[in-house]
Amino acid sequence: MSDVSAGMLDTEGMLDAAAHLPEQVFDAALRARGLQGLPDRDRIENVVVVGMGGSGMAGDILAAAAGPFLPVPVVVSKGYELPAFVSETSLVFAVSFSGDTEETVEVASAAAVEGARMVVVTGGGELGRLGASWGVPVIDVPHELRQPRAAVGALAIPPLVVLEEMGLFVGAQQWIDFAVDQLRRRRDVLVGDRSPASRLAKCIGRTVPLFYGGGDLGATVAQRWKNQVNENAKAPAFWHTYPELCHNEICGWGQHGDLTRQVFTVVNLRHEYEHPQVARRFDVVNALLDEVVASIEEVWAEGEGQLAQLLDLVLVGDFVALHLAAQEGLDPGPVPSLDHVKAAVAAVAPAGPARAR
Repeated sequence: MSDVSAGMLDTEGMLDAAAHLPEQVFDAALRARGLQGLPDRDRIENVVVVGMGGSGMAGDILAAAAGPFLPVPVVVSKGYELPAFVSETSLVFAVSFSGDTEETVEVASAAAVEGARMVVVTGGGELGRLGASWGVPVIDVPHELRQPRAAVGALAIPPLVVLEEMGLFVGAQQWIDFAVDQLRRRRDVLVGDRSPASRLAKCIGRTVPLFYGGGDLGATVAQRWKNQVNENAKAPAFWHTYPELCHNEICGWGQHGDLTRQVFTVVNLRHEYEHPQVARRFDVVNALLDEVVASIEEVWAEGEGQLAQLLDLVLVGDFVALHLAAQEGLDPGPVPSLDHVKAAVAAVAPAGPARAR
């Protein structure tokens, strides 16, 4: 494998999980087939995905890769509050790697009370028990995966398959097959001795990366890259999306160029499905930023279809974050800061959930 594995401290197998994303995606599609108890498509007026962190990314991927093709709207809910429109005409995917994410358990419980049609994707925990008690389809997440962010395929692919089996996302399996093929091709490059992920990580070094993407697909990937650097490399990173950043963030580059060119590296995450005007905006903004950031890097997606290109960039970003961790001698797996916050919040949790109508 590439130099990222040479002497790397990796107690939770994050590198191995990243390298096996193609197989994870393939297996996840099989696991989601043949579910009983799925609702009639004609009775569904909206799709809602509830989840947090790495689990919530499943909703972002669904919205970006499948949302444009669905006959009903998709809403991703990250927090404690259930959208007020959720009813018996809603299909709600409750996604939690552990099954004990308090926000997801609370919102999923509220959705069930409202009569929403539920599908649960989880590794067990309270959400798994609730799903069983509700008598709704429950899709298991493999237990050998140690962290939610290492289970992106296992969490994100099942909802796509469910939507296909309901007749809402025709052709999903073909797009999944295209994605698996591309992930295998990209994996072979990333684990080689001249990995582009290694080069990009060295370029970023100890600067703060700013990940820019175009449209919903690019925004989803940029957020994923940012989160992976935060959690795997334990370093700050930020993200934004075109065209929105052209209406606010670019104003912030008017001052302090002597400082920003030492601190920030811009990484543009590109794909073939950008609106033509978004592509032009990349060029214009690059010219504005050229002298006020350390460097401007660019990574282009490959593969056939939105899902393939999205997951292709996800895989590259995962390897970049792992290389950044290895450069600093850090173990990418454990996230003590997250564990601390969860424990501290749980210690003062209210007696029961509250919901504002």
